[in-house]
Amino acid sequence: MGAQEPGVGFEFPTFEVSWKKRDLLLFAASIGATYPDELHFLYELNQNFAAFPTYPIILPFKHTDSEVIDFYARSNSTPIAGVPKFDTKGVLDGERKLQFLKPIPVSSEGRKFEVRSKVLGVYDKGKPGTVVETEKTLVDAHSGEVYTREVGSGFYVGQGGWGGPKGPKTVNFPPPANTPPTASRVTQTTLETALLYRLNGDYNPLHATPEPGVKMGFGGPIIHGLFSWNTAAHAVLQQFGKSKPENMKEFQARFAAPVKPGDKLITEMWQTGQKEDGFEEIRFIVRVEGGKTVLTNGRALVKVEEVKAKL
Repeated sequence: MGAQEPGVGFEFPTFEVSWKKRDLLLFAASIGATYPDELHFLYELNQNFAAFPTYPIILPFKHTDSEVIDFYARSNSTPIAGVPKFDTKGVLDGERKLQFLKPIPVSSEGRKFEVRSKVLGVYDKGKPGTVVETEKTLVDAHSGEVYTREVGSGFYVGQGGWGGPKGPKTVNFPPPANTPPTASRVTQTTLETALLYRLNGDYNPLHATPEPGVKMGFGGPIIHGLFSWNTAAHAVLQQFGKSKPENMKEFQARFAAPVKPGDKLITEMWQTGQKEDGFEEIRFIVRVEGGKTVLTNGRALVKVEEVKAKL
């Protein structure tokens, strides 16, 4: 991809991020960590207390705040040079991939961490909208060490047709054909699921009050796409990696349909047998019982320790 493509390489302002032990405890509890086998995610005095590996996905929402923030003001920060200014109120998550390079400490206290973000591509999909692909790295500001690398895409609904490049063909990671899942997991959401999850720092009103969802055609609030994404990460790590944070090297999925409060989610997971440095590729999907598949192209690299009996 040449640098002449609109927006490519544009760097957003770097921002500091921080977290406390209680942030990790809340996150683990909000994504379904279980007692007693996962007390190392749920209890700060456990001798193996650790961050659930996907926690850093929260930090670009949270920054250093422990208080509620104005989601629209924050997400509306910096227009990308060379492309139209998009309205962030109409943005949906497209896809997220997180690579775990180094385990984060259980608190950022005494250190300075920052998130560095840049644009990888801005793709004009015509009438449906525009896709903005970004890379965010979580970095120790003093040592320069990178802890996680996130590649994500945001979909700006109805904001296409400005003459930008269409973008590369999407790479898909479907489950193995005609093969029953190795394991599956049920998550029953409630009308309050998103109201707990948002306290991690993801305060989009779309997930708390009916008005934005009504305006966007959902009929009311929807649950954060990242709730389903993180819940699936938890299911995969608990199922195949014995809930050890170091056993997950990479995790990704595409957001395909909204989840309504009260929906029952089914996460279906497949072992592929394909290994990379001792980490096996696991494929997964998340679907609403009796409804649509909400996460597609699920793929994780996991050091498989023990495969639990089907739940």
